[in-house]
Amino acid sequence: MFRLDADKPVHFCDGYTRRDFLHAGSLGMLGFGLSQFLSLKAEGAVTEDKDLNVIQLFLVGGPSQLDTWDMKPDAPSEIRGPYRPIKTNVSGIEISEIFPRMAQQADKYALVRSLYHTAAAVHDIGHQIMQTGRLFQGGIVSPHFGCVMSYKKGSRGAVPAHVLLPKPIGNTGGGLPHGQDAGFLGKTFDPFVLNADPSAPNFRVPDMLPPDVLASFRTDRRRNWRKVVEKSIKDLESVPDARLYDSTFHQAYGLMTSAKAREAFELEKESDKVRDSYGRNRFGQGCLLARRLLEAGVRYVTVNMFETVFDEITWDIHGSRPFSPISCYRDLIGPMFDHAFSSLLEDLDQRGMLKNTLVMATGEFGRTPKVNPAGGRDHWPGCWTGIFAGGGVRGGQVVGASDPIGAVPKDRPVSPAEVAATVYHLMGLDLEMFLPAQLGRIVPLVDGNARPIQELLA
Repeated sequence: MFRLDADKPVHFCDGYTRRDFLHAGSLGMLGFGLSQFLSLKAEGAVTEDKDLNVIQLFLVGGPSQLDTWDMKPDAPSEIRGPYRPIKTNVSGIEISEIFPRMAQQADKYALVRSLYHTAAAVHDIGHQIMQTGRLFQGGIVSPHFGCVMSYKKGSRGAVPAHVLLPKPIGNTGGGLPHGQDAGFLGKTFDPFVLNADPSAPNFRVPDMLPPDVLASFRTDRRRNWRKVVEKSIKDLESVPDARLYDSTFHQAYGLMTSAKAREAFELEKESDKVRDSYGRNRFGQGCLLARRLLEAGVRYVTVNMFETVFDEITWDIHGSRPFSPISCYRDLIGPMFDHAFSSLLEDLDQRGMLKNTLVMATGEFGRTPKVNPAGGRDHWPGCWTGIFAGGGVRGGQVVGASDPIGAVPKDRPVSPAEVAATVYHLMGLDLEMFLPAQLGRIVPLVDGNARPIQELLA
């Protein structure tokens, strides 16, 4: 599919008006042929020096650094906000009182308190930067970290390499791409998208059907899918890489018929105690499902905490409708994250999985140091906090520091490109490699001279 957006005003949730930009999301618009694609895919599939798994928790809306993991209790009231810090199980590290369980596991994770970016304070732009390492520019739509892993390492058997759940990020006010697909790498490396709420009663993944049900209409279903694929190829026969849809068809069919893949989604096999510990909500059950998917062989799972920032309680605490009040951190969002994140770390650790599973939790930006007239905080990409655990990360530490009001990094500023370099380094990818982009171009794996956050590495 090739998409061209008209040059129209875009209204962001912070009241700014900017222009949308043209973008292509087509599998067939890559500028290199099928034979080149197959060669590149074969080359990419041999990178296995570090068999790391990744769970990326994307905190859609942008958590306030000052009310979560970088509190300023000695600042004036309009800066410090309504919450107070509590001690953790690591001397010298304090976090917000809204995370009591997380406070008992500070030895397992590291806080990076000096994340920043210099792009516009727009949700969609932050989503791009924090999931690809770069802003989409010059017609280059960069791939999500998990899609790069899928491209370079391939899948383990029938299960997909990268799963995104519960749904992709939807409307957050900009009308721009959110950085959650394979971009210029092509549709073959897009994540498998759940598109279902794992906390719903009788949760089932579409087409993940029991063998007895599947057998009754397998032939007809496959015939119908084949017709769709063949029609798509015929419609796009002028595109050199349209036949790659045939490969996608076989991957989807293999996933649907895999008992191992189906079982990974069967949350009812977990005890009530375990499910309750994660929280009986979309995010909590999504984190539990992420652990099950890794056990089934999935390499990378992205869990979106929210789908939008409108008319839903989220991290986006502007203080007035259709956004959230700052009180939601105490009443809903804090407990939701605290239970899910803490249970995930405990679970992975008890199962011996944490040492080879990177867990990272970041939003797209932070919030303004000063509370606004509505009692909330607005967008602020100048400084915020990210959380990293497991998978080669040294826990029990803080990397970087913000100034006295949490406005800018005071020490060790960390860019999104450095986050990308850290993720790719821990995956075992060569940071000097290039990826094939559109129109015969190639782009470096990471921007500029970005290098891993060395302080994080165990």
